[in-house]
Formats: sequence, structure tokens, C-alpha cells
Amino acid sequence: MLQLRDLPTPEVLQRFAQRYPEADVTAIASFLMLLRVATDLSVALDACLSKHDLLQGRWWVLILLMREVDLTSTPSVLAEKLGVTRATMTGLLDGLEQGGLVQRILVPEDRRSVKVRLTEAGQARLDAVMPDYYTRLRQSMQGLNEQQRQDLQALLGVIDQGISAWDFK
Repeated sequence: MLQLRDLPTPEVLQRFAQRYPEADVTAIASFLMLLRVATDLSVALDACLSKHDLLQGRWWVLILLMREVDLTSTPSVLAEKLGVTRATMTGLLDGLEQGGLVQRILVPEDRRSVKVRLTEAGQARLDAVMPDYYTRLRQSMQGLNEQQRQDLQALLGVIDQGISAWDFK
């Protein structure tokens, strides 16, 4: 993953804007800062999870299963919720099952169907990870008060609505 450590100055962005009239200097600066912070957060999350012998993809699967009342879901639903292909989900589940963190259960009424259940070992792994994760998350957000956090969520929601500009369909 590339990490842009050297963000352009306003002067550099202004030079680009002179060459490319479509360039909006404040939009570019905001986008690059957001991209950098998102990348930094992802790298930090990876480091936190690796201390608990987990990768993000596997951790998200465990989280999604824990959210279910019966700790169970199907691979296709999990893939859809994570935004990954079914093949990718199969790989994630294979690794989690080998580690004893999830269990595949055959559905008796449809022998082609499989459900995935969070095991006690999977819940124990989450119980070890989540306090560390929540502590680090709280510390990283401590510079924002409650209103600023709500404002940030609203702003990110607006940006999220504009992501369709990146669609190349």
C-alpha cells in the first residue's frame, strides 16, 4: 500500500491548478489529507490486529458474526457485507476455520448450503482484541469532542455520497 508522506503545499497545488483548470485546490488538499489519514488508520489497525494474530479481513468476519444474535451467517451474506467476492470470503473462512475461530455447518435441508458460526475460540479472540482496539480508537479520537465527532460523521457521509464520481461504468 502506498502512503503519500509528502503532501503538496498550497503553492504546488496552485501551480497544478494553473495547468489544469478543473483542479480545485482546497478539494485536492482535503482529498489527499483524507486519503492519507485513512491509510494511516488502516496501517495502525493492521499493526494492532497483528499483535493479536489477526488480519483485517478475518477480524471483520469475526465482528460480523458476533453482531448476529445466533453468531451465525452464510458465506454469501458475509461476502456482501464485507464487499468482497465469494472466492475471497472462502479464503478468509478457510483461515479462520483452520485457526478454530469459526465453524462451517452444513444445512440439513439444503446440502449445498453452509452456514458459518463464531466459535468459543473466535469469541475469545475478539474478547482479547476488542479492549485493545477500543482503547486505541478512543485515544485517536480524543482530540474531538462529541459534537465534532458527529460533525465529522456528517461530513464523511457527504463525501461518501460523492464517491459515485469515481465510477467508470
